[in-house]
Amino acid sequence: MDQSSDRRQFWRSDFDAPALVTVSGHNHAARLIDVSLKGALLEPDDSWLAQTGQPCHLRLELAPGAVIVMDATVAHVKGRHIGLQCDRIDLDSITHLRQLVEFNAADRSILERDLAHLIQAH
Repeated sequence: MDQSSDRRQFWRSDFDAPALVTVSGHNHAARLIDVSLKGALLEPDDSWLAQTGQPCHLRLELAPGAVIVMDATVAHVKGRHIGLQCDRIDLDSITHLRQLVEFNAADRSILERDLAHLIQAH
């Protein structure tokens, strides 16, 4: 991803992994395309007809014992891609995301910038 032309405030880590999205009690399998401290980009495996503003619950298993869960809202739907905005995330999930961003960004200042943006938003 070209970070210089990206308008996002949060660095996103490309990450191809299975994800589970729960919407109104129904589970939908998806592929995680990228993830950040503020949300995720997914490609659903089924016929989930996501709608902007729709609340959902995202579960990503990065490795055994390393699970990221977040309550989110559908921020945008573009073709087969669904962008989620994180509404609530627990401390363990933030820790796993922090490690993922720090490892993939290879620049601690990016992580510090993202955490500062996250704190300012709340």
